[in-house]
Amino acid sequence: MSENKVYKCLKYGNINLNRALNALRAGEMIQIYDSDSREGETDLVIPAKAVNYKDVKWMRKDAGGLICVAIDPLVAKQLKLPFMVDLVSEASKTSDFVGKIVEKKGDLDYDSRSSFSLWVNHRDTRTGIPDDERALTIRKIGEITEKNISGDLTHFGDYFRTPGHVALLKAAEGLLDERNGQTELSIALARMAGITPAMVVCEMLDDNNGKALSKEKAKEYGKDNGLIFLEGQEIIEAYMIWTSSE
Repeated sequence: MSENKVYKCLKYGNINLNRALNALRAGEMIQIYDSDSREGETDLVIPAKAVNYKDVKWMRKDAGGLICVAIDPLVAKQLKLPFMVDLVSEASKTSDFVGKIVEKKGDLDYDSRSSFSLWVNHRDTRTGIPDDERALTIRKIGEITEKNISGDLTHFGDYFRTPGHVALLKAAEGLLDERNGQTELSIALARMAGITPAMVVCEMLDDNNGKALSKEKAKEYGKDNGLIFLEGQEIIEAYMIWTSSE
């Protein structure tokens, strides 16, 4: 399938998704809802390279969940980023306590495993937690992702230290063929949009009941704030069209 034909499939098959791709190309925030059968959560999503301290403040105050950066699996492999569960499993060899708390198969009722990797701060930050310092770390993650894609292979440790205050998420190698989490959904969108595949995701929480914000309330928030709302299934279907052209 030609590139133009794929573009038409996305544009005319799902206008909402095409608007989301254009928003991401412009460095703007969108919303992604994974599915009723998974986490059942809506995330605010924005390209890592576009983030400034106002975006971090926005996510911190209006979303309230964990601010993470999802990274393309090919780049994560080049950077030699591990899954956190693998690091903790290794540590459990010398610690009975760690062995009893490390995530095991069946612990998550909505997935086979989590996508957490390291928690980092950029080396130019002080404590790493203020909005401007987290924004710097996030942008630099986007930059190192772009460098590695362009062939400028760099050592992750030259720029970042751990532990830190920005959680890295390592997308599944098979992406949406393997896993349908916010990590994979956001990276699939980045690939389709042709932007650097390092994406910030942050869950939207409900201040009134202590739960995840409902889909209905998330859509209402998006409408009030000019955000495009995407269902996970929309992304999966579009990504199948996009990959079929390869």
